[in-house]
Amino acid sequence: MSAPHACTEPHHHVHDATAFVGAVQHACSDRGLRLTAPRTRVLELIARARGPIKAYDLLDQMRDAEGSAAPPTVYRALDFLLANGFIHKLESINAFVACHHPNAAQHSVPFLICNRCHSATELEDAGIVATLDAAARALGFAPQAQTLEVHGLCARCAQAA
Repeated sequence: MSAPHACTEPHHHVHDATAFVGAVQHACSDRGLRLTAPRTRVLELIARARGPIKAYDLLDQMRDAEGSAAPPTVYRALDFLLANGFIHKLESINAFVACHHPNAAQHSVPFLICNRCHSATELEDAGIVATLDAAARALGFAPQAQTLEVHGLCARCAQAA
């Protein structure tokens, strides 16, 4: 497992979608990966989403814009983007968000997910990831991936409650 970022600041998934797609294109070029048109389109849709987005919402948006798109096309694109660390999958809500560091080696990132507005905040904390990894290894378990999702209310929703 690659070393996580040392940053301990939370990162909301809001950024310049065009710059993000450009960074992924550059990373693909550097790594010798092929970013096909469908992969690029799925990446753009995820980057422009205001929060986590589900696969079928991506499919609907592709159909609206292009007239035809099949589920396997979207799922193959998602598999490629996930495998190469360009997006994250939030398993508990079965949705996807862009990775804030598409040029970095893959890393595990805990997410804070709001149950009300469904925002996802990326909490890059090397200590949390290292603690989980060490605890697993102490039990003789060889971790291959970590997904840590904490559900609750974001500050805005908690304040409104």
